[in-house]
Amino acid sequence: MASNMQTMTVSKYLILRLKEIGIDDLFSVPGDFNLVFLDRVQDSGLINLIGDCNELNASYAADGYARVKGVGAIITTFGVGELSAVNGIAGSYSEMVPVVKITGTPNTKSQASGALLHHTLGNGDFRAFQKMFSHITVTNTTLLPHNAAAEIDRVLTECVQKVRPVYISLPTDVVDAEITVDMKPLNLALPANPEKTEAACVREIVNAVAKAKKPIIVADACAIRHHCEKELLELIEKTGLPYYTTPMGKAVIGEDHPHPRVKEEVEGADLILSVGGLKSDFNTGSFSYRMDAEKTVEIHSDYTDVFYGTYKAVGMKYLLPKLAAAIPKREVQSINLHVELPKIDMKAMVPQAWFWNRMGKFFKPNDIVLAETGTSVFGCLNSHMPEGATFISQILWGSIGYTVGGCLGAAVAGQERRVILFVGDGSFQLTCQEVSVMIRLGLRPIIFLLNNNGYTIERLIHGVKRTYNDIDNWDFSKTLDYFGGAAGQDKIGFQGRANTAGEFEQVLKKVESHADKINFVEVMMDWLDAPENLVKQAEASAALNRS
Repeated sequence: MASNMQTMTVSKYLILRLKEIGIDDLFSVPGDFNLVFLDRVQDSGLINLIGDCNELNASYAADGYARVKGVGAIITTFGVGELSAVNGIAGSYSEMVPVVKITGTPNTKSQASGALLHHTLGNGDFRAFQKMFSHITVTNTTLLPHNAAAEIDRVLTECVQKVRPVYISLPTDVVDAEITVDMKPLNLALPANPEKTEAACVREIVNAVAKAKKPIIVADACAIRHHCEKELLELIEKTGLPYYTTPMGKAVIGEDHPHPRVKEEVEGADLILSVGGLKSDFNTGSFSYRMDAEKTVEIHSDYTDVFYGTYKAVGMKYLLPKLAAAIPKREVQSINLHVELPKIDMKAMVPQAWFWNRMGKFFKPNDIVLAETGTSVFGCLNSHMPEGATFISQILWGSIGYTVGGCLGAAVAGQERRVILFVGDGSFQLTCQEVSVMIRLGLRPIIFLLNNNGYTIERLIHGVKRTYNDIDNWDFSKTLDYFGGAAGQDKIGFQGRANTAGEFEQVLKKVESHADKINFVEVMMDWLDAPENLVKQAEASAALNRS
């Protein structure tokens, strides 16, 4: 048998393993403790190095990339650089997105002696920042010559299998250290469910479905995060059971599929198969619907609850196909969810209710749609998502500004697909610089900036006329020129403003005719106009804050 043992540098081994798990692009901000590794990445020809405007945006980009590609990666410098990325990595942890966070750190001699270096806290503790990241990653490591190969394999495997961020500290004097490695492929497959336990679980669920008169499926976020879309679709199609998706589960099944249902049917069901449930406030309408344990089967990534009992280590990836094969098909009458656009005054400002229905007709199969926290995400939940669409948002973590960096990452990962971003004026001001990177790379997202003159979701929760919910009103319609479009007009499609619904219809035609370029549309909206579901959520959040 041929040997897999080879001698190479730590940096080369890390690059090869990153490539193996699916990293083709690395988001980065240079700093003196990561520069040599950046050289090695660029010189490798294996991974494309993307320079971001700041570390926060880079962390958002790595997250957006991972949601399209399966896993993402970011590298920053020690201390000042990595702490700027904490919010983004925390969001990836909260929302279960696998991101590899690499930090270039001072050399091991300086760390061992507690040297008073720049970018440190001045107390000799070089592990302080790694300890901070330990709370928002599933595992972390410092690479040293004696452990680098084993630790790289362990950490990257955990990142993929547990679909959450990991942290790698790479000291400057370890980058080019030579090590002997075993290049056999990583085993990234999930461990199989215990055979007898799984069989008992299947029998109990099949019997429960047979006894139920109104069984349904509720598809949620973790079905997407653990890449079970195909298995879930097979279960729905083979059993014929009606299904319902939560906000975080949106687009897990194409909404052209004939069996979607609504909240009332969930609560009226006598058996609920919950797949990948995540019961956060915004994902449940402030806990406005209930799934009682005595009628609920909860299928998760690494265990399954059937009513009041738990089947440990029986996860959805392998369980769903067994259920699809064992549950007899039912004939369920489908419902027509076709929604006509409401009649409006086309000379008036664009109304929220009309806008989101209109966008549902604008979307195409396989689009990647990003919706910013606030008005955009609640509005987009009302838009029809066609077959193959990917919906990206931060309904649980909810960091405003996330989607601009996320859009960059998604556009890099899905360059053959159309990428559409909805972002509010306030959120855009936090992370707008990344538009310059989109232009530099020749990416082609369609950006809709909803200008409602401030923080509308905050106004609805509290302080409707308070000045802290106001922002400066930039000339958003010239964003592409400002961020470099003037120097690269061949990369620019349409940029401009729609003041009325009629103007917006004309703008959509122009955007369609420039599909091979970046487009930026400022849409003017009333400052207190909001989707109905956002108004209700804001009322519930305000009440919860007062309780």
